[in-house]
Amino acid sequence: MDLKALIRDIPDFPKPGILFRDITTLLRDPAGLKYSIDTLAAKVADLHPEYIVGMESRGFIFGAALAYKLGIGFIPVRKPGKLPADVHCVEYALEYGTDKLEIHQDAVAPSCRILIVDDLIATGGTAAATAKLLQEIGANLVGCAFVIELDALNGRSLLPDVPIISLVHY
Repeated sequence: MDLKALIRDIPDFPKPGILFRDITTLLRDPAGLKYSIDTLAAKVADLHPEYIVGMESRGFIFGAALAYKLGIGFIPVRKPGKLPADVHCVEYALEYGTDKLEIHQDAVAPSCRILIVDDLIATGGTAAATAKLLQEIGANLVGCAFVIELDALNGRSLLPDVPIISLVHY
């Protein structure tokens, strides 16, 4: 299936000079969404994850669906102040300033096999911060999976040495 045909390009969003890859058109297409989840599931099955970790917010969409397909649990990683219980936190650099990501302290037992899932990897900052957070709490990161990868931004270079799976490359 040609997933690129289901991903809408939005020029100059969120600011001039950016070409935004809009997945809402993929999500509304039943066959495209099913194909995305089924293909990710087939590609990550040999990694034997125990949990999927997805980052706010589009990582929740693909991560939860993939966890369901694989019959495993889903764990959200969120922006500060969104999780109700005690959290582990990591701060990471943005183009201008910093941001933080949080995970519940009781979400992951040490050595659990974790697969990070998000809709897109661009510069890799969010995925790298999530990987760092998981490694700091003793999780066993077995891979990362994305629907879209923006190859020119080389975000995968920031990730640990684990399998990285992307369905669509731009």
